[in-house]
This record gives sequence, C-alpha cells and structure tokens, in this order.
Amino acid sequence: MTDARLRRGRGSLAFGFFVQGVTFALLVTRIPAIQDRYGISDALLPAFLAAVPILAGVASVTTEKVVARVGPAVVLRWSQPFVLLALLAVGAGTELWQAAVALGLFGVAVGALDASMNMLGVSLQRAYGRSIMLGFHAAYSLGGIVGASLAWAGAHWHLSLFTSYLPVVGALLPLALAGSRWYAAGGDGPGPEGSGEKGSGGVAFKLLLPLCLVMSFAYIGDSTVANWSAKYLQDVLGSSEELATVPYNAYMVTTLLGRAVGDFGVRRLGAAAVVRGGAVLAALGFGLVAVAPGAWAGIAAFTLLGLGLSVIVPQTFAAAGRLFPGNSDAAVARLNVFNYVGFLIGSPLVGALGDAWSYRGAMLVPMVLVLVTVAYATSFGPRGARYGGGHERPRTVDVG
Repeated sequence: MTDARLRRGRGSLAFGFFVQGVTFALLVTRIPAIQDRYGISDALLPAFLAAVPILAGVASVTTEKVVARVGPAVVLRWSQPFVLLALLAVGAGTELWQAAVALGLFGVAVGALDASMNMLGVSLQRAYGRSIMLGFHAAYSLGGIVGASLAWAGAHWHLSLFTSYLPVVGALLPLALAGSRWYAAGGDGPGPEGSGEKGSGGVAFKLLLPLCLVMSFAYIGDSTVANWSAKYLQDVLGSSEELATVPYNAYMVTTLLGRAVGDFGVRRLGAAAVVRGGAVLAALGFGLVAVAPGAWAGIAAFTLLGLGLSVIVPQTFAAAGRLFPGNSDAAVARLNVFNYVGFLIGSPLVGALGDAWSYRGAMLVPMVLVLVTVAYATSFGPRGARYGGGHERPRTVDVG
C-alpha cells in the first residue's frame, strides 16, 4: 500500500474514533432524560446501565472470532452505523421494553466497534513503526467533548431525545460509511525480544493478565470521574449545580490534550515511562480530590486526572499488540473486555464506599488502584523500545 493510502487509512480510522466519542457522549450525558422518557425507576436504572457494558463485553469476545474470518475493517464498517442507529432508537421509543431492546443493541454494537477499531489502531501503529495510538484516542476525546456539548444544547433548548439525536445521526452516518472505504489493517510484524508468543498464534492469558488489570484500573478511575465528579463537587465541596458540571468537561479537555501530545512522549521516552508518569499523575489527582478544601481546588484536581489517565488506555491496547504480534486481534478483543469490567466495578464501588464511609475516602480507592499500574509498567516494554522492530517507515498493509 502506498504511503498516501496508508495516511487515508489512518485519517478514516481517526474519524471513526471521533464518531464513537460523539455517540457515546450523547448517550451517557442524557441518561436522566432517557430515564424520564421511559419512566425507568431509580431502582431499575442500574440494571439498564449494567446491561450495556455486559453485552458489550460479550460482543467483544465474539468479535475475536468474527474478525478471524472477515477482518476488523469489515466489522468496524458495519458496527459503527449500527451503534448510531441504536442511539436513534433509544430516542425514538416510548415503552420500557423498547428502551431495553435499544440499549441492548447499543451494547452489542459498541462491544464489536470498540474491539475492531482498537484492532485496526494497533495494526496501523505496527505498519507505521512508531506510536500513533494515542492520536486515535485523542480523536475519541474530541468527539466526547463535541457530543457532550450537543447534549447540553439539546437539554438547554428542551429538545426531545429523538430531535436531538436525529440531525447528529443523519450527519455522521453517511460520513462514517464513506470514510470506511479507506479502513486499512497493517500486516503482522516481528515483535520485541521476549514477546509472549515468538511467532505463534496463541494468546497466553497469564502474559496478558497484567495489561487486563491495568485496563480495569484505568476504567475504574475513568468511571469514577464520569459518574461522581459532579456529585462530589456539589455535595462534598459545596459548589453550585452549574459549577458541578465543570469537572467532567475539564477532565475531557485535558484527556484530549494528553493524548494529543502523548505519542510524541512515547517516541522520545518509551511507552513504559509514559504510562508510569500518567499513573503517578492520576494517583496524585485522586489524592488531591480527596483533600480538596473547595470547589475550584477539586476542579483543578479532576483536571490533573485527565492528563494522567489519558495515556494509559491507548498504550495498554498498543502493548497487547506488541506482546502478541502474531495474534494481536485476539489479544485486543480479550483485553477490551476489561474496559467494561472496570466500568462495571468503578461506579458502584465508589458509590457504596461513599454511602457507607465518605466520598473523600472513596476517592482513595481508585487512587491506589491506578498507582498499582506503576508496578506493571514493565509490561509496556523497556525505555526507548521501538515499534515494529525499530522501523520508522510504514510497512505494507492490507485493506480490510
């Protein structure tokens, strides 16, 4: 494949990440409106919310087998429109069973989409021979900011969910389908010395386990910010309701910034050093949240969290690809399940500890878990480790 075609593949995949960021933000930021529309009780809501990541985890595992037949580009090409249509269905129904079906379909499609897009990202990074994975996740963060802003506009103007979602889906769906023409997957290259399989096609879970734990810890931290930052600022730090919306937005902005410059740091310092630094920053952020004397100090601490957590997840996917170069798709699919494990554990854990003990004390739990990542940083490779055996020029890739 020519360099120009490879760049188009990279750009189209980045746009796919962006679209997914918009879509997911439009769903999670309008959960209260979804609850009101369908009359979902507070007691029933956790079951609905838990079903999405559970189904996504099942779909992620299934995707491993599907891509072995058709390739990740084909799975991504059709799962992304499915996610967009499922979002629209969430806004179109009126009955409780319709909400259950729409959210269930959303979860299944998201699992396939998350796995396949990260498979392609890992594969393209190998083809480039240098770190580009953080750039894809930066596009996701940018999409999240756009989606959250669109959701705010819909809520501000009292638009129905369907009215809010329809123009977004109408604009993004044809663009995503058009961009999917250039999806590309890089060929498998040689892995670093001591890789988990040395050319075999298997994925040894024992070797993948440290990365699975890191993924879970990162998403426990991320779900804590997403679900509890507003409540923490308002109930613990005494902010206004309006000011309580600021921490998550600030977190998303610094996540975008961290990912935008993170690839440069990986190329200069190596993935292990960047992950160590990110884990320490994130742990420091959680610690500062726990002792913050007021609202603005809390906002600053959540902002620091964004910089720290931003680099961990993309580099975890990239590390799985390097560890199992002969079967990176399977490694990414299995690792992606722990994205949802962290999401399922994080929010209930912090909520239970907050109710039983204190929300300040609860913030120390993700702090400790994220800090454990430092001990696993060697799984990301030695300092200065190169991608794809040190080649800086793109390798030949195949179009999916």
